[in-house]
Order: sequence, then C-alpha cells, then structure tokens
Amino acid sequence: MTVLFLSVATAQNEGQYSHFMFNQLSYNPAYAGSQGALSFSLLYNNQWMGLDLQAPTPDVQPGVTPTNSLATFDMPVNFLHGGIGILFNSESIGYHNNTTINLDYAFRIYWGRGNLAAGIEANLYNFAFNTYNLRGAEDLTGDPHNPVGSSGDPTINGQLASEFMLDFSTGLYYQVPGEYYISLSVKNLLASHSETLAWTNARTLYLMGGYEYAFPYNPSFKLKPSVMAKTSDFSVFQAEAALLLDYESAFWGGLGYRLGDAFTFLAGVNWNFSNLNWLRVGIAYDLTTSQLGTFKTGRSFGSLEIFLNFTFRIIVPDRPPTVSRTTRFLL
Repeated sequence: MTVLFLSVATAQNEGQYSHFMFNQLSYNPAYAGSQGALSFSLLYNNQWMGLDLQAPTPDVQPGVTPTNSLATFDMPVNFLHGGIGILFNSESIGYHNNTTINLDYAFRIYWGRGNLAAGIEANLYNFAFNTYNLRGAEDLTGDPHNPVGSSGDPTINGQLASEFMLDFSTGLYYQVPGEYYISLSVKNLLASHSETLAWTNARTLYLMGGYEYAFPYNPSFKLKPSVMAKTSDFSVFQAEAALLLDYESAFWGGLGYRLGDAFTFLAGVNWNFSNLNWLRVGIAYDLTTSQLGTFKTGRSFGSLEIFLNFTFRIIVPDRPPTVSRTTRFLL
C-alpha cells in the first residue's frame, strides 16, 4: 500500500492503457479528426485485480486499485482545417477519485504522402482526496483498544478535500493512412500544483509509432506492430510494444509487453456495417510480471481492459444545380 500511495501523492500520472494503439486521443490532441470520420470510444480498465490492500487500521476501509472509465469523441471539421475532440475520464486509485475533461483541436495539412497535424488541448482536472482513511506513522499508538492517536499532519484532517486544476497539452501527429503513423506529445505543460492536496501534475512526454504490413502472397493478413515510450519529468521512464495480426479488418489478436510490468494478450473483432460505419470491440488481459503480481497470496492476478469504438461517416450529397425556366419572346 505504501508504494501505491506515494506514487499517487507526488504527481498526477497519465492513464495506462493496453489498447494504446486504438486510444491515441488520450495521449495526443493532434490525433483529433485523423480518421476522417466521427469516432466515439469507451474504455474500462481495472488494474492489478485481486491485489490485497491492507487498511492502515481496522477502523477504516483500504484503498482501491486503479480503475479508469474513459469516453472519447473526435471528428474532422473542414472549415477549421482539422479536427476537434473531447475526452472524459473517471479514475479511482488509493484514496483518490479524479475526473478529467480534455478539449482538443488539431490543425491538419497534407504533407508528402500523408498528413501532418499540430494539436492543442485544454485539461480540466478535479482531484478529490479522502483524508479520513489516512493514518500517519506517528498516529499509531500500538494500543489495540485505541490504535489511533491525534495526528500532527495538517493533510490528515478527516475530510474529503477537492480542487479543480487547469493545464494544457500539445502534440504533433503524422500519418500515411493504411501504412504508418508517428506521434509526439507533451501532456501537462504547466505542471499545475495544488497546495491543498500536495499534488503536482507531472509533465509527460509521449513518443508513439505504428506500422501496417500486408503479407505479399495473402494480403488478407496484416501485421500491425506499435510501440510507445513515455517519461514523466525525465525521471520515470516506461516503454511498451504490441504486435497484432489482423485478418481482413474483421478479426485481430496479438501480444504486447510493458517493460518491467506485464505481458499483454489482446483480441478483438470489427463489424463493418457498410463502408461508412463500423464497430470495434477489444479485450486485453495483462499478466503482471512485477512484484505486485508474483504468485503469492494477496498479490494481483492481472489487469483487465475492455475497449469499444464506433466510427461512422456522414456523406452530404452535392446539391443538384438549380434550374430556372424563363419565357423569352423573339422579335
């Protein structure tokens, strides 16, 4: 529990998703509108399931392992020469309950064989911290009948503390549709700080890329490798990669690895209702390889993530030319 608590109290860490290759708006605002269609996504992530969190004293509830509920929407907007997007995320971790709303705009131009976008994002955070369940080391008396004494820490005041914070993010995104993409972004440029909650947003740098390779003798099958590296304030680094095998854009599955954390197993299906509308459903299971997931009593037996995306295009037909009839008299 100590490790979990310290990692949350010192900085706001961005969400960690196994479907990162399908959930790029969470990492880079320049992705908005890149699919050339209206796109709506839902994602649920339950990390470190089964982890036995011990309450600091018998009179309080233990904290919760990280869970995220995420919804995103983005679309191209021609008169803005790019796309717009919105993201809503609800996160619970430890004794924190955090809500995030992101508003995105991407300016896109054709460049070479693909298109290049620059994006800007406004981040509105609401952090809620239940200090009632906190206990400091100096609070524990050792008396089983009166285990907790008075605390000298002003943060531990037995209240639900909450605060709104504003931040901004930016990014670049280049793609050749159907071939590859490269993504570079920085989240939380202002590194907003809350004195009330002793909380600081960590600036996080993301570098991401993906590629599609169709087998020459059977183009129904495609390999889709993707990689992502990130660092928070250049003090914490993490990298992950995934390799998916896609069959006729209808079924896909694959493996991933997050350095020092987990192996990931992914599978999904696409329903193509027409050339304009399709639904993607995916599931991912993380087999934890860190000390949190060793096969011992009270340790995590893995993480589960469910992803859903609905994409549709609206075609506005050209208006037929207006026909005017006039009567003319020839003299």
